[in-house]
Order: sequence, then structure tokens, then C-alpha cells
Amino acid sequence: MRPIRLREDSVILREFLYVDTDKVRAMLAQLDGGVPEEFRQTERSEKRTTVGPRVAAQHYQGSWTEAYTNKSLGDALFPTLEDALETEGLLHDVSLEVSNREQWDSGELKSRFPPGSLIRVTGMGSLFDTRYVATAFSAFAYVSAALHDLGLSNDVGAAEPRKGKQGPNQRQRPQKASEPAKADELEDKIPDFPAVEGIDGATLRSFVRIARGVFSPGLHINLHPASGVLISARLQEGRQYLDSEADILLARYGAEPQEWTLVGSIGSYGTEETELPDQNFVTGDSRIDRGAFSGAMNSQMCSLGRAGFIDLPQHPGFSLIPFAVYRTIPRPGLVARLEHQGSR
Repeated sequence: MRPIRLREDSVILREFLYVDTDKVRAMLAQLDGGVPEEFRQTERSEKRTTVGPRVAAQHYQGSWTEAYTNKSLGDALFPTLEDALETEGLLHDVSLEVSNREQWDSGELKSRFPPGSLIRVTGMGSLFDTRYVATAFSAFAYVSAALHDLGLSNDVGAAEPRKGKQGPNQRQRPQKASEPAKADELEDKIPDFPAVEGIDGATLRSFVRIARGVFSPGLHINLHPASGVLISARLQEGRQYLDSEADILLARYGAEPQEWTLVGSIGSYGTEETELPDQNFVTGDSRIDRGAFSGAMNSQMCSLGRAGFIDLPQHPGFSLIPFAVYRTIPRPGLVARLEHQGSR
């Protein structure tokens, strides 16, 4: 079989989901002393010919050109940083390491790549946003209620008819959704509706409450490189390329896992502690030791994070502070040629 080789100058095309341009510029400034924004080149040539006395005759011929390009680096900013970090040996691709569960269990991965390490990881992952969950469940509830009113849905779990003028064959209308008490109570978007296969409004609202506790509202990308391991990154809104609402992003990219590449720094690993430290933060003279109190509260939060109740990394996984999230654009023609060469 002939060896398969890729051209060294093959261009990698990236489809960016997210780029933190502020972090990218700051990192480039530290590496190169600044970010180039323009290129200017000036060329000048001249020729002089003098015949006889200076006042008699002179011939002058010259040319002067200037080329000026104001190049907005835009999408080239991050690839420039990625190449520079690799050249300096600061960026490590850990895609293979994180896919090996033994690396996690032995603690070798955490030892080699402590918090703050700059890494690139490619793997199967999916987008998640609690706001989109609430929106989707709300849409399901309204459609189910409307189908029930039109007599087009099954009567699974339908409530008994109301008393009064309604006949025995008339169906009960769903209760109207109550006005939300607070703007951040996403579950209040979901109205009551006749149960469908045991699922009703109360059930969906409970799911949303769990979702906004486990993943704080906002867009997350979750990679599952090995069994029982989660690498999670929260994508901060207002950064370049993340300018679409959650429902638009999920509609475009879907909720199914696909291959993503994340580049950034490791935020923190999930806690390995299983027991809470001393919670005594009141001194003998009835004063609160502020350091002991903050430590006690942090240990409580770490314990909740280990149990998966709040939005913190869960052992053995880690959180990632993303510089960029992208997927590589495939080359169908190249893949076909490689498959053809491999079969020969």
C-alpha cells in the first residue's frame, strides 16, 4: 500500500464558534510585543545625468512608489496565536491523553497539566444552554396543549372534564401559565398542559430547575473524552462570533455530539475531597474568622460541585477558560483521494 502524505502547506480552515479576541490580543502582545495591524512598504529610485556646466544642461529621471496595506487580521488573529504558542512550546495538544481514563485515575494528567496550562483538545462534544432547554420545553407544552384542544392528541393522562356546562365528551382546557415571579426563573415559561405519557408541566419545570443549578444559564460546550469525564467551558457572551442567541446557535449546530476543538487554559480540576473540613469559623471571643468562614463556604461549594449540584467542575474532569472554539472544515475531495490511495 502506498504511503499517504498530506501537503505540508495545506491550509487548515476553521469554522469558529467562539473567539475571545481580548485574551488573544493580550497573549499575542506578550509574545511579540504587539499585534500587527498594518503593513507599509516604500520604494524610491532616481537617476540624474549632468552634461557640461551645471547651468548648461541637466537631465533628471526618477520614480517613487508607496504600497500601503491596512490588513485587518480578524480571523487570522487566533491562528497566529496558536502557531506562536506551539512554536514557543507553550501549547500542548492533550486530545490523546484525555481520552485515556487511566491518565485521569492515576492523577498523571493533573500532574503534567496543572491549572493554568495552555492546551488544545479535540473531541466529541455538544452545546448546552439552560435557556434553550426552557424555551424548547415551553414550545412543547404549548403545542401539546393546542393539539389537545383540537382533539388531535392522545388522551394519555388527560384530566377529567370540568364540572358545569361542559358535556362528557368535552376536553378540559389547559391552565394558563402563571406570570413569572422573577425574570431569572426560566421554568415559569412552561405552562401547565395535559400529561403526555406521564410528562406534564410540573415535570418539565423540575427539569429546568435542575438544569439551571447544574449549568448556570448561558452557553456551555461539554466534551466527553472518556467514560465519566467531563471537560466543560462556559462561552462568555459579547465576545467575537458569539453574537447569536441560544436558540439560533442550537438550531444551527444542534444538540447532538460532534467534533469540536477547544483551545484555552485549564481553569480548575474537580475536587477530590470527600469530607468537609472543620466548619468552626467563630472564635472563642465570638468573632467571625473571615478566612475560616470563606474557606468553610468554599468547601461546601466544592462538595456540591463534586455531587454535581452546582456549576463547578466535577472530579475527575476540569473546566477550561476558552480562547477559541472551532471545528475544522473537512475536505471531501481530499478524503476521497486519501481513501483511494489507501486502497491501492
